[in-house]
Amino acid sequence: MEGTIILSRKEARRVRVMEQIVLGSMSLAEGCHLLGVSYRQGKRIRKRYISDGVGGLAHKGRGKSSSKAVSASLRETVLSLKSGVYAIHNDTHFTEALAEREDINLSRETVRQILRGAGVAAKRGRKAPQHRKRRERRPVEGMMAQWDGSPHRWFGDDLPPCCLMAAVDDATGKLLGALFVQSESSESYLRLLAMVARRHGVPVSVYHDRHSSLVRNDPYWSIEEELAGSRYPTHVGRVLAELGIESIQAGSPQAKGRIERAFGVLQDRLIAEMTLEGIKEMEMKSANEWLEKVFIARHNARFAKPGPKEGSAFRKVGAQEMYNAMVFAYEAVVGSDNCVRLGGMMIDIPAGKGGRGYAKSRVSVRQHLDGKWSVWKDGVKIATGKATAMREPVRQWKRRNGKSDTKSRETIQVYIASKPASPEKGTFSLCR
Repeated sequence: MEGTIILSRKEARRVRVMEQIVLGSMSLAEGCHLLGVSYRQGKRIRKRYISDGVGGLAHKGRGKSSSKAVSASLRETVLSLKSGVYAIHNDTHFTEALAEREDINLSRETVRQILRGAGVAAKRGRKAPQHRKRRERRPVEGMMAQWDGSPHRWFGDDLPPCCLMAAVDDATGKLLGALFVQSESSESYLRLLAMVARRHGVPVSVYHDRHSSLVRNDPYWSIEEELAGSRYPTHVGRVLAELGIESIQAGSPQAKGRIERAFGVLQDRLIAEMTLEGIKEMEMKSANEWLEKVFIARHNARFAKPGPKEGSAFRKVGAQEMYNAMVFAYEAVVGSDNCVRLGGMMIDIPAGKGGRGYAKSRVSVRQHLDGKWSVWKDGVKIATGKATAMREPVRQWKRRNGKSDTKSRETIQVYIASKPASPEKGTFSLCR
């Protein structure tokens, strides 16, 4: 055999052993033992070496195309699709789309090699892994839900960013609920919680960051809080307490890594899927409907895993109970005319049993997620008000005794000019 012969390490080792066997310094049995082949295979190797020399030990298929190689035309088709409607798909998602939509069945590694070989870069770079201690999953689904909001240009670079609210189950990784909103807020967290409760039930606990909608981040205490020895929660925190859901704060983004990784997957797959479906803006009614009715089920079929143990810790709640619980609640004092005034809005309170009036009574005024208002006294609804636009509660500075120095200031969460309901007075029987 003439020309250059390229041998692998294994083949080069066979040449050295066969040289010793042909020269008689080593027996064939000893050579077979060194090479790790049977005596019969050793005889075949020796025969090829004697007849063809070193070239006889080179692999016969070297330099030839594999019978299983992807054809040039198929490569061109894959690259054409990748540069077209699947341009924003990652490698795995693109591979699945080829099989589901184009009837092209290739392995992910084959697709990756075709794309990298053509100079198509990966959608996301991979960072070097950092050492972190792994937290074990909860044993049963429903024991912990991780939730968060992800501001992103979900509908393309030519539109302003919006926020995707999502909750995942800690035990199974199942996407419990998701919806598009303008921004991460108290209202969006309540709507997400209502969605999870409607689809699955109320979880035992929620794991979250220190967003101001969930946690009081200001350092100030009101007089009532100082007297009580504890601070009033945010509106979402109060709802969690009333529903018996434990609120667990994460110390870092890595601590709630399951919801963070879920958002990474969603930014890859959800945007690509919406592009294929022609969903181009959040205001389209089909966006959140398609997200709940189509995408969540597809996502869970692909990524959800069985929990460590069977069963569910979700607690089912009735529709009326959820309606009464998912609210903004404020304390107010009924005026002498049996009317509650809240930020320029007035709610008339009808007479109670026996013509009873409620003047000077302290009541809980609640705005439900449909915008309607209700007034409660000792756990009993005594009045209702027409729907108004949902308004995010704001922080408002107030001064004690008219003093203007910084140390005497306190801050409370208000609806224009009213403070939120305290945990004791805000809690009421959800069954009434």
